[in-house]
Amino acid sequence: MLLWLFDRLVMSGGNFILGINLFVAGLLAAVFMGVAAYDGRRLAARWLAGAYLLGMGYYAVELSIPSFRDAIPAVVMAFFVFLAATVAFNAGLAAKYAVRMPWVSSLIFVAASTVVVAFAQDLPRQSLLRMMAYQLPYAVMQAVGFGIVWAARGRRDHLDRMLTAVLAASTAQFLGKPFIAAALGGWGADPQAYSGTAYALVSQSLGTVFAMALALLMLVILVRDALGEAAARSETDALSGLLNRGGFERQAGAMLLHAAGQGRPIALVLADLDHFKAINDTFGHACGDRVIQSFAVLLREAGMRGAVAGRIGGEEFAVLLPGANLVAGRLFAEGARSAFGTLPIDPLPAERRCTASFGVAELLPAESFWDLMRRADEALYGAKKAGRDQVRASSGPIGLPTAAPLRGFSGRG
Repeated sequence: MLLWLFDRLVMSGGNFILGINLFVAGLLAAVFMGVAAYDGRRLAARWLAGAYLLGMGYYAVELSIPSFRDAIPAVVMAFFVFLAATVAFNAGLAAKYAVRMPWVSSLIFVAASTVVVAFAQDLPRQSLLRMMAYQLPYAVMQAVGFGIVWAARGRRDHLDRMLTAVLAASTAQFLGKPFIAAALGGWGADPQAYSGTAYALVSQSLGTVFAMALALLMLVILVRDALGEAAARSETDALSGLLNRGGFERQAGAMLLHAAGQGRPIALVLADLDHFKAINDTFGHACGDRVIQSFAVLLREAGMRGAVAGRIGGEEFAVLLPGANLVAGRLFAEGARSAFGTLPIDPLPAERRCTASFGVAELLPAESFWDLMRRADEALYGAKKAGRDQVRASSGPIGLPTAAPLRGFSGRG
């Protein structure tokens, strides 16, 4: 078997490139299987591994064609396997970009195209119609892949845009192959002669280039996503689902720099759950955890677009509000305070309500993140000292008195 394969490879440049493609497809399949094994949630990686395994099957069939007396069944089989590989690749794209995979239309198209190619074998070998029947379905399926990535416009960055460009170029090369074949003298007098033609060398070389480009881009994109998710998990508080202290400080620092560069206001709201230790002591830690989760949901839903929220201590929370001045920050805090005070939390008794105290500060010119944090914390301390369940705001540098509560902001004890 190995000797036969070696003989096939050295017979022609086309066979040599086919052999390289067979090896490359196997290597890429192994890489994507490794990604899928490392993280079982990577459905896209599993589909991509399947696509390149099918690619191996296609190249193996192509290499075997010269050994058949009647090569037409093998030609049709090779076409079917490669088209199936493009469907599996598109399924990987759909899984990655959370776009619905057009399974029914794709499978019908594969079946219909295979029948058309089978009947096209009766056409003259070098007719443009026969060549188009073979290459056009590949172009269509590659265009479907382009459409899948394009449909995820809101979730793409420069790597994803590069992927769309390569998919578009790959679609174009499939459309252009019949004309390339005509320009290079055709694709052989019969299927057995295909691998010895100049067209086979060009066609298989293009296949190698695009298979590698698409695979490497997808691999980089999957690794990027995995690293991003790992970083997000390391910065997320498991109980509340908000950022932990480290994640909040990193994102808040970057947001403050951006706001300062644009001259936009930005407000920081600190919150502390009132009498939280008493809740734990009276109703148990599981109930305390539920209170934290309920408050985190409230902050997440109440926050304006672009807001950054984090749990920065046991029962301490912070929300950074881009584009908000001191008044807007106080209004946000009052809304959260009022909503939380009336929120029923299971399994607390129906008559038991929880409250929170808030401190608000607006970023001053040339002020650092830590100065802003200290002023908001000073305001929060003032709210706790004044009786809890109220909002206080810092209107000036550290050490100056905080502003009195807004009308109606007085606590209930």
